[in-house]
Amino acid sequence: MKLYIKNMVCSRCKMAVESEFEKLGLPTVSVELGEVELENEITENQKETLLKNLQNLGFDLLDDKKSKTTEKIKNLIVDLVHRKNNELKTNLSDYLVENLNQDYNSLSNLFSEIENTTIEKYFISQKIEKVKELLIYNELSLSEIADLLNYSNVAHLSNQFKKITGFTPTSFKQSKDKKRIQIENI
Repeated sequence: MKLYIKNMVCSRCKMAVESEFEKLGLPTVSVELGEVELENEITENQKETLLKNLQNLGFDLLDDKKSKTTEKIKNLIVDLVHRKNNELKTNLSDYLVENLNQDYNSLSNLFSEIENTTIEKYFISQKIEKVKELLIYNELSLSEIADLLNYSNVAHLSNQFKKITGFTPTSFKQSKDKKRIQIENI
């Protein structure tokens, strides 16, 4: 049995979710971003308890196909930007089509309907949050960050950063009030 979980976007999320399943004595086959495969079916009572526990941690169970697909899109983008250092060998639409086996126009329309934003804007928001993180760590130059996240050049990164945050990367880095957005809130 597979369950789909909203807001599960990082390895710590996976550990927290896995822990909840263990506490309830529900053996899992696998725990991935946004998805848990169970060894057995669960009762409605177990599902209600699980839902309550997950909601206390900021997660939610997804029941409908549209929400599941949207969450899969988000998880693929988060994984690509935050864990694979944006190692995109094709364009984003081809990447999503390849991983979800669905037409991109359908995915795009569905995502916009559910999330009230486009896939592209969501992707850019994730990249900007990654840029903020890397600026705060202060280990890479802006040029290295642009290269790491597949920006064509530093000017493109800087323009996109300013458009989204209102700051240039340099002024953000010098600011004492460095605010990042949690991945699940983007």
